[in-house]
Amino acid sequence: MTNKRKVLLLIGCAFGIVLIRLFEDQLFYDPFLQFFKQDFKNKTLPNFDGVKLFFGILFRYSLNTIFSLAILYLLFPQRSLLKFSTQLFILFFVVLSLLFFVFLFFFTPDYMILFYLRRFLIQPLLLILFIPAFYYQQLSK
Repeated sequence: MTNKRKVLLLIGCAFGIVLIRLFEDQLFYDPFLQFFKQDFKNKTLPNFDGVKLFFGILFRYSLNTIFSLAILYLLFPQRSLLKFSTQLFILFFVVLSLLFFVFLFFFTPDYMILFYLRRFLIQPLLLILFIPAFYYQQLSK
């Protein structure tokens, strides 16, 4: 029964991440969503409100982080691993958002750098990296 509950919770968390992606246009302020879906290499950046963009990215990152941490805890139920993961998610947010906004405001934008920095901020890519890393660590013990 415990395994069934864990599997249902894992499916629910994965579904939550999918819902974030499906409703990204309605939930988050991000003028770059449409910009990066087009052929953006020869276009100028869209107008944006930096504060609203930051809080939109923060909100999306936070939602993805909550679901990602829940998935990691369900797969690897160790409080020390959860604490370590939380610290890494916070560190990655600070570093990546700082880099993103520095490149956005202070440098002639290289759109590919902005694209990939933003991608790490708005998608749960860290979850995809952490699962095999923690699994390998568990096998090594």
